[in-house]
Amino acid sequence: MVDEPRQELQDEESVADQGQETVAVEEDLVARIASLEEQLATAQDQALRAAADVQNARRRAEQEVEKAHKFALERFANDLLAVVDSLERGLELSSDEDAAIKPMRDGMELTLKLFSDTLARHQIVAVDPHGEPFNPELHQAMTMEERDNVEPNTVIKVFQKGYTLSGRLLRPAMVVVSKAGAGGAAGSINEQA
Repeated sequence: MVDEPRQELQDEESVADQGQETVAVEEDLVARIASLEEQLATAQDQALRAAADVQNARRRAEQEVEKAHKFALERFANDLLAVVDSLERGLELSSDEDAAIKPMRDGMELTLKLFSDTLARHQIVAVDPHGEPFNPELHQAMTMEERDNVEPNTVIKVFQKGYTLSGRLLRPAMVVVSKAGAGGAAGSINEQA
């Protein structure tokens, strides 16, 4: 019987050791699970960031391609504007009453209309600001003239039309801008001062 209590004591110690080992194993497993959950969260965050980066890169590339398509005609359009200007000047300087040049003038008008329609199809729009307020974003002032009968900073003459390509300035309109005349209200204010 003496052996029996010893055996029971050893069994209890063995059970206690196994219990400690089980607790140690459980703690180790809990620590590993926490570590793996942290690694998983980090990996998910990195995957989300990578997906966002790819989406942003795709969006930027699409925008660049869209801009390239939209403005690919810019240099070519600038070269064509000189032809349109020449046709317009030729029509301005020729008389529509002269029977000898009437067929040539008619041909120039048709050619100019064809050019204008083609430019419009490609979103190239003329800027002809006669009578409008001066806009430095679309107009280039060549000179200023005193005018009493026109509001100051109004376009009174257009030397050369401007053009936009898809809403972006291709060439500014060259204009003459009005300024207040000496006899206007500004002149009387200056004289009293």
